[in-house]
Amino acid sequence: MSDSDTDKPPMQILGWEEWVSLPGLSLPAIKAKVDTGARTSALHAVAIEPFGTDKKPQVRFIMHPDPADPTLEVICSAKVLDRRRVTSSNGSTELRYIIAANINVGGKKWPIELSLTNRETMGYRMLLGRSALREDISVVPTLSFQQPVLSYDVYKRKQGKNSIPLRPLRIGILTQEPNNYSNQEMVRAAEARGHVVDMIYTSRCYMAINAHKPEVHYDGAPLPRYDAIIPRIGSRLTFYGMSVVRQFEAMGVFCLNNAQPIGASRDKLLAHQVLSQHGLGMPITAFAKSSHDTKGILDLVGGAPVVVKLLESTQGKGVVLAETRSAATAIIDAFRGLNAHFLVQEYVKEAGGSDLRCFVVEGKVVGAMMRTAQEGEFRSNVHQGGSVKKVRLTKEERRTAIKATKILKLKVAGVDILRSKSGPKILEVNSSPGLEGITKATGKDIAAEIIGCIEANVRTVFKTTTK
Repeated sequence: MSDSDTDKPPMQILGWEEWVSLPGLSLPAIKAKVDTGARTSALHAVAIEPFGTDKKPQVRFIMHPDPADPTLEVICSAKVLDRRRVTSSNGSTELRYIIAANINVGGKKWPIELSLTNRETMGYRMLLGRSALREDISVVPTLSFQQPVLSYDVYKRKQGKNSIPLRPLRIGILTQEPNNYSNQEMVRAAEARGHVVDMIYTSRCYMAINAHKPEVHYDGAPLPRYDAIIPRIGSRLTFYGMSVVRQFEAMGVFCLNNAQPIGASRDKLLAHQVLSQHGLGMPITAFAKSSHDTKGILDLVGGAPVVVKLLESTQGKGVVLAETRSAATAIIDAFRGLNAHFLVQEYVKEAGGSDLRCFVVEGKVVGAMMRTAQEGEFRSNVHQGGSVKKVRLTKEERRTAIKATKILKLKVAGVDILRSKSGPKILEVNSSPGLEGITKATGKDIAAEIIGCIEANVRTVFKTTTK
């Protein structure tokens, strides 16, 4: 025996049928037919949908790994290598997407190319062609299952979020301002991790509402199926935007924040009522509309100075500090004249014109900053040009921010807190917090934290459907 013979790896024997896995496609068990007469390997795929850009094309498809159980579905996605015409064994030619995947057979792994085609009439969901066979493989067509036997039961076990490999995702951002800092940061973070992001103008969506096939239409055609939706709904479109988010929920799409929690956070009165019922601290608040008992309203919050804000106020607009009782009376009378709902809150003097923004992503504070208004300006107008700096939260402040998001059932939120003598007081919980200030103040990649949250929630791709 020569030295060259001893250097060769031992041959791996394959029969004409074998159990294999494609771990990168979340397919831990497939029964494949090994066919040296076929050049190209093929994988069963239905609902094939291309997405991505011309430079970075992707394809998503549904795989039914068990021929005996068509209700078992796995959503797969991969980069597109090519589109080729492939001739099947019956002589028909089909233009197919070609993808790359790592195959695992008996513990040995190597890369192969796969063509995607509908094999629902075939007994095997995968065909392993000769171009995928390595030199150290010997196929014995009279034998079968020479490698370890796997089981379809693996699909029916509960999968941990980190046990399933990441795949390219198609993410939609529901917004009216696709070019703003926050949206562009999330695009950058998503694309850096191999995902594809589409901007969807909220106002251009319309919905087909039915029990069997709910859809969101956009500019004359149904939107494709997204793996995840990031709602970035402006305050003027809250009602309509929530309806669109609910429609995506009905379609089974993961929404970063669901419609009901968005609505609860946008309704300042409801948010205050819910949070106070759970014992969270907040400024003493009175709510009114047409009541003429201005004195009684002011007395409820301890008298001037007070903060008066419209119920639909955002980013400091519609929020006024009244330093004296007479000023507060004038402001309340003005809001009453607008026939508007408004809140009157105690002014927390010791906060010194500053508040804390705690950025929470799925039960974890990923960044915090202190916002201070310009000299002579009120705290809530910090959006109009104040200063921000990184801040270290106390344990109580951190717990308060996390508890508020859990109570309101928000996965991502900005929780605004005042530091007071009696502990943290919640001002507001924002379901569409901006990223610019917090990113620059903390130096952290907040957008990447959000994309990571989406990845963790859509990893579980095995599901059983009712046919």
